Amino acid sequence: MNENSLTPLLGMTLPQLRDVVVALGMPAFTATQLAEWIYQKHATGFDVMNNLSKVNREKLSRHYEVGRYAPSGSQRSADGTVKYLFTCADGQAVESVYIPDDDRATLCISSQKGCKMGCTFCMTGRQGFHGNLTAHEIINQILSIPDADSLTNVVFMGMGEPMDNINPVMASLQILTSKWGFAWSPKRITVSTIGKLDSLRRLLDESSVHVAISVHSPLHDERASLMPVENAYPVADVFELLSRYDFAHQRRLSVEYIMWQGVNDDQRHADALVRLLRHTDARVNLIRFHAIPGVKLRTATDTAMLTFRDNLNAHGIIATIRRSRGEDIFAACGMLAGKTGKKAEK
Repeated sequence: MNENSLTPLLGMTLPQLRDVVVALGMPAFTATQLAEWIYQKHATGFDVMNNLSKVNREKLSRHYEVGRYAPSGSQRSADGTVKYLFTCADGQAVESVYIPDDDRATLCISSQKGCKMGCTFCMTGRQGFHGNLTAHEIINQILSIPDADSLTNVVFMGMGEPMDNINPVMASLQILTSKWGFAWSPKRITVSTIGKLDSLRRLLDESSVHVAISVHSPLHDERASLMPVENAYPVADVFELLSRYDFAHQRRLSVEYIMWQGVNDDQRHADALVRLLRHTDARVNLIRFHAIPGVKLRTATDTAMLTFRDNLNAHGIIATIRRSRGEDIFAACGMLAGKTGKKAEK
């Protein structure tokens, strides 16, 4: 957390870094050096940047800092999942979830403090909205966990709706995928969204990252009762937009579908989901509902989930049942609320 008046460089794109150094009277190429130190060498201070002159390092330190800050708390699940708490400069907290799985290590990161979308089944949505994260606060989650160097994938599936904070999210994606930044393949990144159309269109046009759409019901009235956003951005319109893009080659389109007993787990919903996806190459992740306080919904039975999966597969739609991770520490899908209490592990 930035505890003084210095401006963080972490989260700045190369053009923004160039503006900084030029304003301080430094050569423009200094911006590329800064980007390399911050995003590739993971420097936490200017003192190690030995290809910058001492004078230039002193100039930077008078007005700027790298801006890295460690998690303020963590919890470890019995299955190895770790939930990290990050306290932002305004005192609000967000959570990130580290998920090790054989040769993969995925970090689920947040894009907002709380969420405006108001989905009835989500702890984040039920706590309300408390502000957008900056690109600095987004990228810091990735660099400042103890296992940062082991990460193979990042998913924007934590607290908040990424498409409701589009500018910092797009800046973060640019930092992650540009040669001057992390230089990651876009295939290592997935952005999950409820389908805010204007921002989704920008994401599709300006990036090649994987996209995951939170559907949860293919029927308009029923989805609207669970997800108020359906009234503004009907899921049918979302998939009409998605049908115009190629998801067979450069990137993947996924559907997130939490299953509730007697709500969306029968043949009627499976058939409607098939119709919704018929013009796309979407894959479906079926997700067990993780009970949260104050919500009476119950997860679908194993039998119902298997039958639903098989119905989709029979229609040529690849569907799998996602294995739950971190439920015992409230780190599973829909359970993040910024309330981790333990000190961060060293």
